[in-house]
Amino acid sequence: MVERVQAHLEAIYGIQCEARVEHFLVGSEAAPRLGATGRAEEELLVYEGEGELELALYLAPTLLRRLAPYEGGPVASLLDRELDGFCQLAEGVSHFVYVAHTAAHERTVSLLELEAQAEVDKFALCLLHRWGEGVEAWAKELLGRLFERVRYRERLSEEERWRYEEANRLSRNFCTGLMGHVSGRRLERLLSALRYAYRLGAEAKLRHFAQVS
Repeated sequence: MVERVQAHLEAIYGIQCEARVEHFLVGSEAAPRLGATGRAEEELLVYEGEGELELALYLAPTLLRRLAPYEGGPVASLLDRELDGFCQLAEGVSHFVYVAHTAAHERTVSLLELEAQAEVDKFALCLLHRWGEGVEAWAKELLGRLFERVRYRERLSEEERWRYEEANRLSRNFCTGLMGHVSGRRLERLLSALRYAYRLGAEAKLRHFAQVS
């Protein structure tokens, strides 16, 4: 499933990431040694030192078990039954691909930028798996489920809570601004808007997310 999500993200954004996420997965025993907090079912683990960047992605066994019955099947049917699980996996893959992509272009990335892009990625992935008849209603449902009916973990610090809420606000604004392309079934324009935003860096991306409406 992780390779399918990575391939779909690369297709959406017109990029190619040499690092394949399936080769960087770590299990429950190794994750804590690499800095995993254990507070989430997916965590991107990053170590940077002496000009080198090391990545690992932890996906909890409980999450993988929830998604296992849908491995190899159509993602559209998975979204009916396990949207939350798919979005958690997609968020982890999104983080991995975005950090690897920005590192390849020798650009740094902030935690807020990373979280906001992941929210957009989840919307785009889920939306495009249902592209076609009824996509506008599906997009409106996604806006509600991904950006409005959300809850945050109680153990978040004040800084973490702000970052997640701000990422939600920025990505919701950007994705709402895409609805004209969705309702008009303008796939190429939708992809163009997504790709333009993806290539913006740091503050430019966050300003763009905030201004698009």
